[in-house]
Amino acid sequence: MAISRDDILKSFYFRHACKEFDAGKKIAEADFSTILETGRLSPSSFGFEPWYFLVVQDVTLREKLREFTWGGQKQLPTASHVVVILARKKYFMKYDSKYIADLMRNVQKLPEAVINKKTEVYKNFQENDFKLLESERALFDWACKQTYIALGNMMTAAAALGIDSCPIEGFEYDKIEKLLAENFSIDTGKFGISCMVTFGFRIKEGRKKTRQPMENITQWY
Repeated sequence: MAISRDDILKSFYFRHACKEFDAGKKIAEADFSTILETGRLSPSSFGFEPWYFLVVQDVTLREKLREFTWGGQKQLPTASHVVVILARKKYFMKYDSKYIADLMRNVQKLPEAVINKKTEVYKNFQENDFKLLESERALFDWACKQTYIALGNMMTAAAALGIDSCPIEGFEYDKIEKLLAENFSIDTGKFGISCMVTFGFRIKEGRKKTRQPMENITQWY
């Protein structure tokens, strides 16, 4: 199962935020399915999977997104695949929601005694440990944090396959949410946009990767 350390690091050095793709090159269906699957298999807090992925291939819809996405002007029209990552809001993620109970019972296949205990722990986590119920925004932001785990995994998987990507946060949130409601039939009382990510093939090499040295960001005890 193991892959080499060199191959792991090659993927990370290969990946960069690709600002424009070769519009004539498309990702193979099997490769993109693998990328999506790494998102689905990603870890999340309590295993409650607060993400929802919109794969936007329709050119007209991409242009509508592009109107309010200042950080994706070149990426959205040229990418092979565009994914809008949504995060679940309080309707789904509160400790006593039907979604949480159904997930524990029907997906995680937990015994009822375990469900009751896990619900109790999750309630305390939300109310006291992280104080997520003080505002709907706090709970939504916590859910968004989980989606970034899936985002990172999908971009790394793409890089391992020799596929480029670009995460996008540069958009007008309120206008994109309105667009999602009007053009994608998304209930924005239940879902909100976390970020976007585009996938494809670069038309030019990215800048040499620059990062702070390890000693500037790490402390051992």
